[in-house]
Amino acid sequence: MLTNKNSLRRKGTIPYIVVIAAFIVLSVLSNGVLGRAQMALLVPTCCYIVAALALNLCVGVLGELSLGHAGFMSVGAFVGVITSESLSASIPNTGVRLFVAVIIGALFAALAGFLIGIPVLRLRGDYLAIVTLAFGEIIKDIITCLIVGVDENGLHIVFNVTGTMGVEDLHMTESGKTIIQGAQGAVGTETISTFVAGFIMIIVVLFIIQNFINSRTGRAVMAIRDDRIAAEATGLNITKYKMIAFVLSAGIAGAAGVLYGLNYSSIVASKFNFNTSILILVFVVLGGLGNILGTIIATTILYVLPEMLRAFSDYRMLVYAIVLIVVMIATNNKKIRQFIGGLLIRRKIKTNAEGGDE
Repeated sequence: MLTNKNSLRRKGTIPYIVVIAAFIVLSVLSNGVLGRAQMALLVPTCCYIVAALALNLCVGVLGELSLGHAGFMSVGAFVGVITSESLSASIPNTGVRLFVAVIIGALFAALAGFLIGIPVLRLRGDYLAIVTLAFGEIIKDIITCLIVGVDENGLHIVFNVTGTMGVEDLHMTESGKTIIQGAQGAVGTETISTFVAGFIMIIVVLFIIQNFINSRTGRAVMAIRDDRIAAEATGLNITKYKMIAFVLSAGIAGAAGVLYGLNYSSIVASKFNFNTSILILVFVVLGGLGNILGTIIATTILYVLPEMLRAFSDYRMLVYAIVLIVVMIATNNKKIRQFIGGLLIRRKIKTNAEGGDE
């Protein structure tokens, strides 16, 4: 029982660590220490942290391997871009528009996850990995064929299967604006994503995931992960609980995609390919399956480090390989995690004691 309480306390410290890290970044930004290249990494880092947390929910908590989470990100990204550009006149406030785009993009990604999960989550084995891999490639080809525009009459969508159609086939008025131009992707998008929005998204996702894990549904999902036969024998609906976790994971990945897509003025579907899915999976595995704090640390270090080492091209990959090994050992070593957790707990007890003396 004491171990469970200590575990919950350690999990409760994760949002505080994220808040402290965010305040440090904001203070550095206010002092103008970071250059343009470093500042450009802030929002994408937040996006990949959210995407890695989403995949960790699927792989670490649910115990199912997904190789197409970049596909859910692409659904969120392009739905978010379409939503933002369509509402630019009716919702001029960028913060509100970003919030609406995130919600709609996450819902569409969750819907895609639900449609995939209906046939696949009833099966056993690695079928989910195969189907999500195929989904990532299929959605990339679908978006490549899309031509989307908007005018005062609403959205105009053309599915360019033959490759012979163009923007003129949208039949928009002169005031119309093209949002997605087929293989060229989304061009001329208003960039409304910010580091503050990314930080808020991380906190919200942490709140959702931790409450899900500690809920009755989350415990049922972990029971299925640990022993499917025993869970089924107790009367748990295996498909139902697996579907809830997978749809939630897909929706969170879609929200990360919206933040990512609205951070750039142009984005193409090929950005969310198989390599991106594997990159997110590497973040999760090296951070530790089911280890939330480890996932955040690993994603931050492993995404930012290669960009920071571009000036040292001769030693860049050597340093990166060493850091990969160190991160894997540190985040997956139980003794190190217990030591850090113990320090945090003792610090909290000391702070409470000092407050009580006053």
